[in-house]
Amino acid sequence: MSCAGRAGPARLAALALLTCSLWPVRADNASQEYYTALINVTVQEPGRGTPLTFRIDRGRYGLDSPKAEVRGQVLAPLPLHGVADHLGCDPQTRFFVPPNIKQWIALLQRGNCTFKEKISRAAFHNAVAVVIYNNKSKEEPVTMTHPGTGDIIAVMITELRGKDILSYLEKNISVQMTIAVGTRMPPKNFSRGSLVFVSISFIVLMIISSAWLIFYFIQKIRYTNARDRNQRRLGDAAKKAISKLTTRTVKKGDKETDPDFDHCAVCIESYKQNDVVRILPCKHVFHKSCVDPWLSEHCTCPMCKLNILKALGIVPNLPCTDNVAFDMERLTRTQAVNRRSALGDLAGDNSLSLEPLRTSGISPLPQDGELTPRTGEINIAVTKEWFIIASFGLLSALTLCYMIIRATASLNANEVEWF
Repeated sequence: MSCAGRAGPARLAALALLTCSLWPVRADNASQEYYTALINVTVQEPGRGTPLTFRIDRGRYGLDSPKAEVRGQVLAPLPLHGVADHLGCDPQTRFFVPPNIKQWIALLQRGNCTFKEKISRAAFHNAVAVVIYNNKSKEEPVTMTHPGTGDIIAVMITELRGKDILSYLEKNISVQMTIAVGTRMPPKNFSRGSLVFVSISFIVLMIISSAWLIFYFIQKIRYTNARDRNQRRLGDAAKKAISKLTTRTVKKGDKETDPDFDHCAVCIESYKQNDVVRILPCKHVFHKSCVDPWLSEHCTCPMCKLNILKALGIVPNLPCTDNVAFDMERLTRTQAVNRRSALGDLAGDNSLSLEPLRTSGISPLPQDGELTPRTGEINIAVTKEWFIIASFGLLSALTLCYMIIRATASLNANEVEWF
């Protein structure tokens, strides 16, 4: 694996963090502390003896608003060029304040400009408080951010209640409002955005893990099948090599019957008359019944570990292992070394005296792709770990990015909100 390949996870993490740095930071209202506002509204309809009163419990003080009680008459902006002005964003926004009114409260709709602009414009006309009603019917009031608006009280209410009050004002009906401090609400530790992010991250992680497991087991099955096929081929090669080895029956007077002659290294017994022995290319002698099962399983001399497949020219480039298993990755790493050291190892052993063997009539096994590992499979086996590392690196970077955004949002609670 090259250095460029190993830098893949780091590049993905850096790219994710760069993307996060370009995301707009916005205060998460669900995780902020806020105060509720208890609002009592009194409507004095003409021709009605007793005034109509109702209460609004779902109001919320702005983050930069003084948490204090206030009372006054509710006023809406005057129309601009014959069109009703509910937003209070235009520089020409005006309020008609009757001379007998000392304290009045501006009623404005959310949207089109910042909370700070709405509140500042009402404060410029000497309003003691600003009530902003939401512009989304199914959304609860939010904690408004409006730094630099001074001592003016700012409260948000729902769209439904705001339009109810506006309907009375449009009929020139006097509306009095009293705003009192309600309950302090602590910040939520886990918002809906956090839940969605964690859920998506978990699902992505499960998909990646499942894909990796499926890929791993497919590769494992392919490797096992290839190993079994090669084990059978090597078993056949070992049988073919055994059939080419010389056998002899021990007769009276042969050197094997000499008491000083080496015993069979497999069964540790001396040779007797009429015993059938097998002579390996390295000139070591064993009982045929003892060494044949050994050669079928190990294909090497029990004493000097000579590879009989190489010695007989059958699959000369394939090293024998103790269990006749074909390890493709090990073969790939050691095949070139074995080619250079095979002759040197045999020539350097003084106990070996190999004679040239005739290989006529011995047909080597077909050199098909099963006996040689395919480069593509080895590359996949190497790069799949880096794929998992890259995936986890990307997820970690996204998680860190989300944490940075949340921390920045909490530190910059004064961020401007537009809608």
